[in-house]
Amino acid sequence: MRMPRRGLVIQARTRWLLVGLALLFSLVLLMYLLECAPQTDSNGSLPGVVGESMGKEYYQALLQEQEEHYQNRATSLKRQIAQLKQELQEMSDKLKSLQEKKSPKVNGMSYQGTKEQTSNDLLEFLHSQIDKAEVSVGAKLPSEYGVIPFESFTSMKVFQLEMGLTRHPEEKPVRKDKRDELVEVIEAGLEVINNPDEEDGQDEDDGVGDRQLYSENDFIEGYYRTERDKGTQYELFYKKMDGMEYRHVTLFRPFGPLMKVKSETVDISRSIINIIVPLAGRTEAFAQFMQNFRDVCIHQDKRVHLTVVYFGQDGLSEVKSILESVARETDFHNYTLVSLNEEFNRGRGLDMGARAWEKGEVLMFFCDVDVYFTAEFLNSCRLNAEPGKKVFYPVVFSLYNPAIVYANQDIPPPVEQQLVHKKDSGFWRDFGFGMTCQYRTDFLTVGGFDLEVKGWGGEDVHLYRKYLHGDLMVIRTPVPGLFHLWHEKHCADELTPEQYRMCIQSKAMNEASHSHLGMLVFRDEIEAHLRKQAYRTNSEAVG
Repeated sequence: MRMPRRGLVIQARTRWLLVGLALLFSLVLLMYLLECAPQTDSNGSLPGVVGESMGKEYYQALLQEQEEHYQNRATSLKRQIAQLKQELQEMSDKLKSLQEKKSPKVNGMSYQGTKEQTSNDLLEFLHSQIDKAEVSVGAKLPSEYGVIPFESFTSMKVFQLEMGLTRHPEEKPVRKDKRDELVEVIEAGLEVINNPDEEDGQDEDDGVGDRQLYSENDFIEGYYRTERDKGTQYELFYKKMDGMEYRHVTLFRPFGPLMKVKSETVDISRSIINIIVPLAGRTEAFAQFMQNFRDVCIHQDKRVHLTVVYFGQDGLSEVKSILESVARETDFHNYTLVSLNEEFNRGRGLDMGARAWEKGEVLMFFCDVDVYFTAEFLNSCRLNAEPGKKVFYPVVFSLYNPAIVYANQDIPPPVEQQLVHKKDSGFWRDFGFGMTCQYRTDFLTVGGFDLEVKGWGGEDVHLYRKYLHGDLMVIRTPVPGLFHLWHEKHCADELTPEQYRMCIQSKAMNEASHSHLGMLVFRDEIEAHLRKQAYRTNSEAVG
């Protein structure tokens, strides 16, 4: 009896020893993977990791991010399925109730017909929501305030117009449902691109191996807006890193599941933009504008033509010298200088710039000398304007007076470092309609600017209203790559009362944020408080 018991003890100890060795081996293997695993392509999803040591924290964060991604995806799919089931059930109950009222005595055969009719009626209803919404064609609107603007987003951030006093012009979606919604939409767009229908224009003979597949990393930007009685429209753009072709997908959620409206390939590789800038004086600002133009248009984009319409003779030679200097240094000659010896009129200048082009159809960007734009914005310009169909009216982010924003610094930082989307640095200029991308034929067809408008402001609103009263779709959305640089405004006495009011309003809006203006208003009170605090502190120290 003793030998078997001893054998059992030895066997148990051996088993525990093997378990311990296995755990020790697993621990060593895990530490080896954490310390020595090679760098993967996932670095792009964690900003700031490139070039740094691959430590435990990075891999833990990466694993956590991947786990959160798959959890979000699973949750999104479950929610979609539940939502679809609920809506189908509700529609089925309604139609069944109506059918019973019409024919109380329904036999078994007619029940099957009712079931099929339910599905057909549901699809018909959902498609009718798309037809009623402003998705494929523009709607005639009474004024510039009738447009429902889009909000733009990337895979990480949302750029929004409606901020109130708590939200920010640029932020990561805080609410989980909003994050899930955007993830769902991006993935739905990928599903449309990677699994095209016959109507998408893809050849059936093209196998998956021959077709280029897109991933979440290829998502560039998107826009969305909601019509309260119809649904939410999404415009999505995807592009491979090494290509110039964009894939454009339009989705619509008619207060139900997402429905594909269209899927198309957009080739912008040969799309030239004629940037038209009206100018009078302000040669220093023009020199700064040309520095940005050189960096973005000449060195990066390389598909632009610059048209400068200059009013008057004072400063004209300096503007010519700046253009000729840039041409010599960069071998860039795609520019036109139109000289008008008359009083400045922005609408007249843009109109002359549009008509000076003699090479047929072209995409135009009406720009001002105080505007800073990026190469990404130029592509947004190309993607959102279409001759005979769409005009693009981006909302500019207007920067406040840097002397106020950076009052705690000796001098304001360089312009490039001021280009941030924060509540105290600027605001979305949603009352401005001067920056726009539209095709020349559309501009001429609607009659161009009202040239009777003199001086500052008003001409851009008149043109904007012409498009609203027509059949073209107006794309209105904030874009992250378009900034209006602060400059001091002078409201001339010669302006009409309406123009003067608009000028003063613009001047006040441009100066500083609500909080910074409040600090200026109560500056004396704040300084008095600080003096009292200092006096009290000194008295206590002496006592």
